[in-house]
Parts: sequence; structure tokens; C-alpha cells
Amino acid sequence: MDKEFDIKNHDTRDPNPWLAMYLDSSIPINNQTKQALMRDNNSRSTRYLLPFIKLWSKISMFFIHILKFFVPKLFNSSKALHRILAWGLKNFVSPDANLLIFRHFHAGSEILEFIAKNVPETQVKTSPLKPYDFKDVRDDLFLNHDLNLYNFVIKLNSELREKEQTIEKQSTLNLDMVSEDQFDHIQFPNRWTNILDLRSAIELFTPFYQLFLTANDFVRASNSLQLDETIAIYTTQILGTPGHLGLVNNKHPMVPTSTYTAAYRLVLHGLATETLHEILVNIKLGRSKDGVVTPA
Repeated sequence: MDKEFDIKNHDTRDPNPWLAMYLDSSIPINNQTKQALMRDNNSRSTRYLLPFIKLWSKISMFFIHILKFFVPKLFNSSKALHRILAWGLKNFVSPDANLLIFRHFHAGSEILEFIAKNVPETQVKTSPLKPYDFKDVRDDLFLNHDLNLYNFVIKLNSELREKEQTIEKQSTLNLDMVSEDQFDHIQFPNRWTNILDLRSAIELFTPFYQLFLTANDFVRASNSLQLDETIAIYTTQILGTPGHLGLVNNKHPMVPTSTYTAAYRLVLHGLATETLHEILVNIKLGRSKDGVVTPA
């Protein structure tokens, strides 16, 4: 861990807020993920570049919104979008931010698989997205992630309605799909150009997302971030632990928020996924029956 997150360097007159968050154990989260997120929050990119990138992003989105109103099909190309995203991630995004982005798809896929395997009344097939390098991004990775979420909710609930069943607490859990630590990603580039923090990268890429997708795809992608609460509800119903819903901050998708806040909510979406995944990891490893580790 970096020296600024070492308790030995704690200054009571000038405490490091990210040291406090790193040491805080109020929510479950993978330790390597937590280190990466705290370094990302404390990076120069976050402190000095993010404010300017956020301003550029909001202005760009405003004008793209107008452009898409008059010529909605001018730049529609998911393939072009994902080639740009793969190139940008490889050349300009920091190793910590790339780790957080790539981990997200694996953790999210495993959560959906967990739900599918632990609702015995249904036979919902999932479409796991588990990228290991930048080439995998080109296969419409981000768009398929959003589609998978909606298709999963539709398929699961259509089967439950058809069979007049509900999601219930399971006494025996299938946790075979849950990875206990990392996902064997490539070693992410760490050249002098790889400086962008997670939020700066998302803010920078969001206008491209809006430009190269149809208005329907973009709005659906933005609203999908609020499916955190829906997926969390399914999981807590299976576990019988409604208290875990307190870890979700994106609010319910029945009341969508502005696409201009998509970048910030995407980070919340990532955090909700990581905490929910770590709950399952804790249960699998026997650290706690409900996934929350109680300090000794």
C-alpha cells in the first residue's frame, strides 16, 4: 500500500480522508479494489483534471443532445464507439482505474449468475461478460452489459409470473460461480500517458457514448445504472438479509434521473456491485452467514 495510506504516517492535525476510508470497515469490499479506489480518489488526475473534464463533458453532452435531436442517426455505430473506448482505456486510463472497470464486468456477471442459480423455480440463462484485456472491449462490451441487465430482469420476472412464484430465502446457496479474489486480468499499461482516474475517464467517455449510440440506447444505458437496487433486492430476498439494501445509493429505476449525472452514478453503480459481490465472497469463505464480517 502507498505510504499515504499507512497508519504510521497519520497526522492528527492533517488527517488523510482516504486513509480514513481505507481503514473504515463499515461496508464489505475487496481489499485490492479498495486500495485501487482510494489511490484513484487521491490521484493528481482526480484533483486537477477532473473539474475541467467534467465541465467539458457537460457542455459536450448538451450540444450532442441538440445534434441528435435533428440528426439522430448521423453517428450511430456501436463498433466505432467500442474501438474508441478500447483505445482510450489502453492508452490514457491509469492501471487502478482500468482494474476497477474490468473487475466490474466480472463481479456483475457473477452476481447475475448467483441469482439465476438460486431461484429454483426458474431456468434463466445468463450471458456472462468477463473481459481480460482491451480486445474484449471491442465486442460491444459496455452496450451488452446494459442489455444483459434488462434482459435478465425481463426473463426472470416473466418466468416468475408465469409460474406464480416469488423469490424466497434459500437455506442452501449455490456459490460455485463466485470468484474469491481477482479475475486474472492482464497487467494494465502504466506508461506516462496512463494518468486518467476513474471518474475523469468516465466523464471523458460519456459524450462519445452519447454520440455513437442511438438516443434510446444511451438513455437505457444511463437508466440501467439504477438497476442496482433491483438486483440488490433479488439478492437480499435469496439471502434473507434486507439490511444489505442500505449499501445501494443509485435509487430505484422507476424514477430515472438525468443522463447528465450518468458518470457519477456509474461510479456508485461500480461500488454497489463490488460490495454486493464481496458479501457473496464472505458467505462462500465462511466468514459470515450473511456476508458481513464482524470485527473480532
